[in-house]
Amino acid sequence: MKVLMINGSPHEAGCTYTALSEIAGALGLYGIENEIWQLGKAPRAGCTACGACFMTRDKCVLDDGANELIGKINAADGLVIGSPVYYASANGILCALLDRVFFAKKSFAGKPACAVVSCRRGGSTAAFDRLNKYFSISEMPIVTSCYWNGVHGINPDDVKKDEEGMQVMRTLGKNMAWMLRCIEAGKAAGIEYPAPEAKKMTNFIR
Repeated sequence: MKVLMINGSPHEAGCTYTALSEIAGALGLYGIENEIWQLGKAPRAGCTACGACFMTRDKCVLDDGANELIGKINAADGLVIGSPVYYASANGILCALLDRVFFAKKSFAGKPACAVVSCRRGGSTAAFDRLNKYFSISEMPIVTSCYWNGVHGINPDDVKKDEEGMQVMRTLGKNMAWMLRCIEAGKAAGIEYPAPEAKKMTNFIR
């Protein structure tokens, strides 16, 4: 089993990476592989509402990493999205990319997921809530921890001193591993994910 972890920070080895690395260590204790996908500093386009992905599910016409990321999420058993906190929200470049990934995807249903945020001081819960909405609209079980999934610090050394934050990350990794193993056991026992209903759309204009 494998968990894809998205480092939604422009810094490859900064605070967000430090939090994800702590999760990776916990996953490793249970034999769960992981990959950290780095967002980087390159610009990423926002959704232009062209509608082309309705015809080509799992593919966005704006290919600046979105299609690669869709493929990696499809191939993974679990997903962790990490982001620094900017103005009490997740990194705007990350959100621009995720808007397209989650809109163009065919289905991530049943795939356990969680969000992780890193901030100097405040705004963490608002950013955390922003990222969790991608999962809750996509039928993805949200993995929880012993507190809201955030770490504090201005640099990696500060984050490592956040003992509670590091514990939250380790617990999150353990809970992700537990959920993945439960799902695997369920499949082995013949328990399949519920068949989806036909999509219904209700517009509130009369």
